[in-house]
Amino acid sequence: MPFTKSDVTHKQVNGELVEIPDDEKQAIVDQWNAQEASAQSTQWKHERVTAYGSVGDQLDMMYHDQTTGSRTWLDHIEAVKEAHPK
Repeated sequence: MPFTKSDVTHKQVNGELVEIPDDEKQAIVDQWNAQEASAQSTQWKHERVTAYGSVGDQLDMMYHDQTTGSRTWLDHIEAVKEAHPK
C-alpha cells in the first residue's frame, strides 16, 4: 500500500512539533514510495538466490543431467523462476 500525505504529520524543530507544509509532505511521500518500489523491484533477486541453492548443488545436478540424460537442474531453475517472477 503506498504512502500518502496523511502518513506524514509533524516534524520536530528546536524541540517543538511543527506542521509540515503540503509540498514538503508530498516530497517525503514520494521519497518513501520510491524507496518502497525499489525494494520490491529487487525482492525477486533475493528470493531466487536463496531458492537456487549452492553452486555446488547446481553443478552436481548438471553433472547427473549430463550422465543420465535427465533435466533435474533445468526443471529446478524453471521452477525457481516461476515461483519468483521478476
